[in-house]
Amino acid sequence: MLSRRRLLPALALPLLSTRARAANAAPRVVSIGGALTELIYELGAEPLLVGVDSTSLHPALAQKLPNVGYARTLSAEGLLSLAPTLIVATEEAGPPMVLRQLEQARVPLHVLRAEHRFEGLLERNRRLGELLDRRAAAQALEQRLQSRWTAAQQQVATLRGAAGARGAKGSPRVLFVMAHGMNQLRIAGGDTAADAMIRYAGALNALGETRGYKALTPEAAIAAAPDVILATQQGLEAAGGEAGLLRLPGLAQTPAGQARRIVALEAMELLGFGPRLPQALGRLAEKLYG
Repeated sequence: MLSRRRLLPALALPLLSTRARAANAAPRVVSIGGALTELIYELGAEPLLVGVDSTSLHPALAQKLPNVGYARTLSAEGLLSLAPTLIVATEEAGPPMVLRQLEQARVPLHVLRAEHRFEGLLERNRRLGELLDRRAAAQALEQRLQSRWTAAQQQVATLRGAAGARGAKGSPRVLFVMAHGMNQLRIAGGDTAADAMIRYAGALNALGETRGYKALTPEAAIAAAPDVILATQQGLEAAGGEAGLLRLPGLAQTPAGQARRIVALEAMELLGFGPRLPQALGRLAEKLYG
């Protein structure tokens, strides 16, 4: 841990402001992670928010709040300037040095697990209910999520059955392409949010047993031989639409590229594992099998 004497001088004024306000003011919450922000709105706790990160795009009202930047490249000065009394984040937040500075500033920082499972969503909901004193709302939301998840799973089963009846052969091989920046083209293997969504939809990850993200190369794309290319809507737009995406290394030479089978969903809906997870699963299944 850093000593108090080693804190950046720029932190001193925000630190004093934070302590002064914490004594007699309503909670001032900063949410780092779009999925957490969505949960806070679902819990009816949005009046407590004083800042969000750049992935907090839904609901649209969240975009009107002060923005503290990208979750992985946070600034302690920017965060503390909002005089928060509580910061909630996932394990994806960073860099570590900034998190240590926040701890040293004695701002309660709660890092929630970024587990890519439905059960992880429920756990984050319960934890936020405790932290924000919205336990009853969290219990009610959990019931709604459970109901929606059951319906989404049934939808997947129905759509897969109908596809099989039409003569579809087995589960489609899906390759997720992360193309938000053309200089960092990546494809997703296991232990990623994309892989979890592909498997929840009853499909196969075209990268097989490969773990994590790897660079998109012509060789990797062709060897994966996907039936479907999956992307985020933001990535598809950044690539210049479907035609632009198929100009990326090797994708046009895959079965998916030749058939122009491209599926895209909004990034946080598809990968955030927030309260829209059941909706995302249903929409993904419709696009894969409908």
